[in-house]
Amino acid sequence: MISRRSFFKLMGGSFAGLTALGGYAFAYEPLARPAISRYALTPPGWTPGLKLRLVALADLHACEPWMSAARIASICAHANELGGDITLLLGDYAAGMNMVTSYVHSSEWSKALATLKAPLGVHAIMGNHDWWEDRTAQKNGGGDTFGHRALAEAGIPVYSNRATRLEKDGHGFWLAGLEDQLALLPGRKWGRSRMQGLDDLGGTLAQVSDDAPVILLAHEPDIFPRVPERVSLTLSGHTHGGQIRLFGYSPVVPSRYGDRYAYGHIVENGRNIIVSGGLGCSMAPIRFGVPPEIVVIDLG
Repeated sequence: MISRRSFFKLMGGSFAGLTALGGYAFAYEPLARPAISRYALTPPGWTPGLKLRLVALADLHACEPWMSAARIASICAHANELGGDITLLLGDYAAGMNMVTSYVHSSEWSKALATLKAPLGVHAIMGNHDWWEDRTAQKNGGGDTFGHRALAEAGIPVYSNRATRLEKDGHGFWLAGLEDQLALLPGRKWGRSRMQGLDDLGGTLAQVSDDAPVILLAHEPDIFPRVPERVSLTLSGHTHGGQIRLFGYSPVVPSRYGDRYAYGHIVENGRNIIVSGGLGCSMAPIRFGVPPEIVVIDLG
């Protein structure tokens, strides 16, 4: 995989090209109307006759001017028009960068998300930035973040290592959600020498009590090599598709696996994961080759 330094050195080879690219990557693509990325699959072991449409939103990173509460509300209105049976929120509602004019309070972005509607409800997990931006949660080493509380007050259940059974047309399926894998930052003030996750894959799947198919929500896709075949589909965000994606390849991805789980539908050993490119930006307000997206998945 190309190093971050080599990549930006390559990009800097042409001043004119870099200027044009920068204008597009900063001024246009991060603020573009979300694309609709559609997938259709029947995973192994899927219940015959169960047809289910998922609508997934990931990585909003609420902040001004890139992802205002008004823009989030507009995205939600668009998502409501897509005919989903269930709407899934894949984490990272809090801003993940300092290049902002102001931050959007959790009471504002959660109010916008409360406008989401689906017959089988709206369901959420948390992301790493939702933990990292909450100093009290970092100090406590767990508990609820302000994001957990804001979503609960908006009537949106948050899955923190929890599974629940749902039904459509008499067919059951399980929705399982993991707590974040990078939740707790290292540091002396927190009393931690390394990053710690709060995810519990085994304990979450132990709550599944029958053979109905399982949909797993996990903010970071790095958990996927440990996900058993029992899970029909894993849904993740976090990577933003690398935020810069050229010819189907992302040179810089926040994953120990590099580009392996950067974006899209990946099948390994008969197991399926779909990684959303997300909607907002973290670290820097740049997107190129991976525009904001809403994911629509037809199962069965």
